[in-house]
Amino acid sequence: MGAEDRSLSFKPLFTRSLGADPERLHFAAHSHHLWPDASFEGHMEAWNDAARLADRKWDKVMGEVWPEAQAEVASELGTDQPDAIVFAPNTHDFLLRLMAANSETWPIRVLTSDGEFHSARRQFARWEESGAAVFERIPAEPFDTFSTRFLEAARSGDHGFIFVSQVMYGSGSVFDLVKELAALAKPEGPWVVIDGYHAFMAIDRPFAGQAAGSAFYLGGGYKYAMSGEGCAFMHAPRGYGPRPRVTGWFAEFEDLTLPPGSVGYAKDATRFLGATFDPSALYRFTAVRRALAENGLTTARISAHCEALQQQLLEALPRTPLADAELLNPLDGGPHARFLAFRSPDAQRWYSDLKARNCITDVRGDVLRVGFGIYQDESDLDRLVELLGELA
Repeated sequence: MGAEDRSLSFKPLFTRSLGADPERLHFAAHSHHLWPDASFEGHMEAWNDAARLADRKWDKVMGEVWPEAQAEVASELGTDQPDAIVFAPNTHDFLLRLMAANSETWPIRVLTSDGEFHSARRQFARWEESGAAVFERIPAEPFDTFSTRFLEAARSGDHGFIFVSQVMYGSGSVFDLVKELAALAKPEGPWVVIDGYHAFMAIDRPFAGQAAGSAFYLGGGYKYAMSGEGCAFMHAPRGYGPRPRVTGWFAEFEDLTLPPGSVGYAKDATRFLGATFDPSALYRFTAVRRALAENGLTTARISAHCEALQQQLLEALPRTPLADAELLNPLDGGPHARFLAFRSPDAQRWYSDLKARNCITDVRGDVLRVGFGIYQDESDLDRLVELLGELA
């Protein structure tokens, strides 16, 4: 990052969120990212279109907003395959559709890790409990060997479904063998599903290359896309799950080769669509993407800004109790999570003490996570370090 970027502040893009609580110090961009002003404008556009167009709003949603959002996601992923993108209110919805479409026989053999996010962890546990699936869980620790160990298990196991996070939500460690894992996928199984929620718009072009031809990819707008809830997406490779068993009427695009009365599907990713949804999240997402482009804020540039702040915090650690914590995801010059994860028996207390001072971080068990975004600048880091120094 150049010296000019170090001195820049992007706070003017977030006047509404920052102005709503001017004294708040928000270092949880990895959790609930603050919304930029453009998201408000997009949300209002959705409301105004509903008032102006009523039923005809769906012509605009599916004819203009949806394709724009597809193109933005595909560009960001690095696939340039917009017709492979489909949207839903959350990634859990896609997980259900994928598991239902994956196999005609149960139980399904699933390979995953023991570090997946709660929505997948809980659903997997319930399927295991009910006998619908059998799981092999690869320990996420030690983190530095996880990618290799997971790929070895995928190569040697008899799995129908393989699910892993590209960036682990708890530790921030990165699974860096996505291309190699995707090469194992086949339409008849196994299916490879990459949970990219903590990678999308945090890592530049996280799904570029051959992986997109055979693997699924999940992500959403809640975190680094800065668009809030309701804007989850899935990249669905062609030929995988042509006729999902869980289907809604929005996927009802008839295949003219089918006999009358048959259930038809689109050939593109909309075959995984459900039913009526709230389109306002797509308006917010596209408005935010336009604002970022207008300000020259690519993911690479945003990551550089955040990494500089992360480095500033790490250099100040000796002046804080966090110096005695274990940093689970050190900066190594490669793709990195937008948060730093500090493991300590004091993590819960630190989180509570910071919250009492209106400094918002995040805690998961014994891990304090400090997240970074473009609504922070060096002055915010100075304030954070000062508060951290006051912790017992």
